[in-house]
Amino acid sequence: MRVFLDTNVLVSAFATRGLSADVFRLVLAEHELIVARIVVDELFRVLRQKIGLPESAVREVLTTIEEHEVVPTAEPDPGVEVDDPPDARVLATALVATADVLVTGDRDFLSVNDRVEELRILDPRGFWEELR
Repeated sequence: MRVFLDTNVLVSAFATRGLSADVFRLVLAEHELIVARIVVDELFRVLRQKIGLPESAVREVLTTIEEHEVVPTAEPDPGVEVDDPPDARVLATALVATADVLVTGDRDFLSVNDRVEELRILDPRGFWEELR
């Protein structure tokens, strides 16, 4: 399965122990990880500025992520409206990358799940429960 992980899931996976870390490991072990360039850039910023990880640790995280499919960020799809412009670009990128599922904790994404036929949008708990 092609699994697109949103920034908030990745930040949580690397900053804490718990469900997002388990989801990340499961995706790496059993599925195909996809992320957008915009997600990688935001991940770098959040881990450095908000979480305060040393740059060397952040570089290790990014190296791990970039061993998988990092796709160029797409322009927003006018067919699906998401309030936040960067979120619209992430959703468009997941669609263009032909992801099977977008895993996110962002309520904006989760609220449009029923309007996106080509892609399932699940929170980490829903994804975990579906696969286990």
